[in-house]
Amino acid sequence: MNTCHCNEPFITEGGAVFRGIDIAYHSWGSLNESCDNVIWVCHALTANSDVEAWWPGMVGDGLAFDTSKYFIVCANILGSCYGTTGPLSINPLTGNSWKNEFPVITIRDIVNLHEVLRRHLGINSVELIIGASIGGYQALEYSIMYPDIIKRLIFIAAGAKQTPWAIAFNESQRLAIEADPTFFNGDPAGGSKGLRAARSIALLSYRTSYAYNKTQAEDNDEKMGYYKASSYQDYQGDKLVKRFNAWSYYRISQLSDSHNVGRGRGGVRNALKSVKAKTLCIGIRSDILYPVDEQKYVAQNITGGSYAEIDSFYGHDGFLIETEQVTELIKNFLNDKR
Repeated sequence: MNTCHCNEPFITEGGAVFRGIDIAYHSWGSLNESCDNVIWVCHALTANSDVEAWWPGMVGDGLAFDTSKYFIVCANILGSCYGTTGPLSINPLTGNSWKNEFPVITIRDIVNLHEVLRRHLGINSVELIIGASIGGYQALEYSIMYPDIIKRLIFIAAGAKQTPWAIAFNESQRLAIEADPTFFNGDPAGGSKGLRAARSIALLSYRTSYAYNKTQAEDNDEKMGYYKASSYQDYQGDKLVKRFNAWSYYRISQLSDSHNVGRGRGGVRNALKSVKAKTLCIGIRSDILYPVDEQKYVAQNITGGSYAEIDSFYGHDGFLIETEQVTELIKNFLNDKR
């Protein structure tokens, strides 16, 4: 992992000012002389800049993100807990960690942070920006905010605007965190029980009933407790608590909810018209969090946009699991020089 430290004030869309900011990032491959052979990967909610870790089989020589041809970059987002400035970073005005005082941020703030890193790395243009879920939000916003920088866009399992359905899932998770009193009392491990419950709620939106009914099925009809599905939810909650924190989770869920490319741009359709990048939108047939109609809508309203669909019974998480299908779509898109 590398860190870019920016000493200049960073002003958010909401007017908050960070007096210096850290950006954690990973990179693979080499930047060419033209400084334009770049694949920029935008990560999802609780992931980080290490694409090899959370998207195995995608980065390397001959793989979807081909390190023999491209310079691959992924930056950890603002508000997270993997090296970029977030709620557990020190607020220079108080000398203490931000925690609940960390400002509300937006996807546009994340894009402007990406721009700081792009200039730091000397990148002239981005051949492909790709993201799924809130990574898709970032990739789409980047293509709207800086249309002359982004040449190609792959938008996976996301939408142009956060839906009430997705907001309801996130609010339920925030309610779980708020129900844990340690979230507010300064406890170093504050909100851990709430975060555990929030993760359990989130998982229900990431998968499908078919996936649960197959992978967590019982083989003992006499059982009256200690179910596999219960153990799975407990395990996943504990797993997230060990690597994340409730303050980051809370702020990033708010970040997702404020996503709306049409804000201040005359509506979503008008905003999508400003995308110049050659665009491929990918939907996952079984995704209940971001149904395929959302990706189709984006494809239909970006000039020359195209749509493809992944067949997976894993729901929203299919983009992480169906590596062969995703790789084929990415390679075909990059090889299409039309």
